[in-house]
Amino acid sequence: MKKYNVGIIGATGMVGQRFSLLLDKHPWFNVVCVAASPRSAGKKLKDAVAGKWKLSEPLPEAIGELTVLNAEEDVEKIASMVDFVFCAVDMKKDEIRALEEKYAKAECPVVSNTRVFHVDYLTLPCFC
Repeated sequence: MKKYNVGIIGATGMVGQRFSLLLDKHPWFNVVCVAASPRSAGKKLKDAVAGKWKLSEPLPEAIGELTVLNAEEDVEKIASMVDFVFCAVDMKKDEIRALEEKYAKAECPVVSNTRVFHVDYLTLPCFC
């Protein structure tokens, strides 16, 4: 079975941390890159989350050794490395939309954990 190369955008946050655990040793996915804010970029993920790891299970060793890329500046580089990305950023709604659209324009599919593109059924008009 083919394994898909994937990235985690927002890897240092709590949802990104959860993605690390869920994707580690997954039979379908191979985490090849992680990305976060500029303050974490350039560090190994294990160093970027040192003292900030929120989960009871430890950071998977192989993923912890990956160097954090800049989620906003390294879009093309990330897109060239992966089949798609899992996005778990903690930003304002319009910033998330803009970031995910950057990946889409780079022809990198995004599996989003955000509500940016969800339909809000409470605001849809009723045609009863």
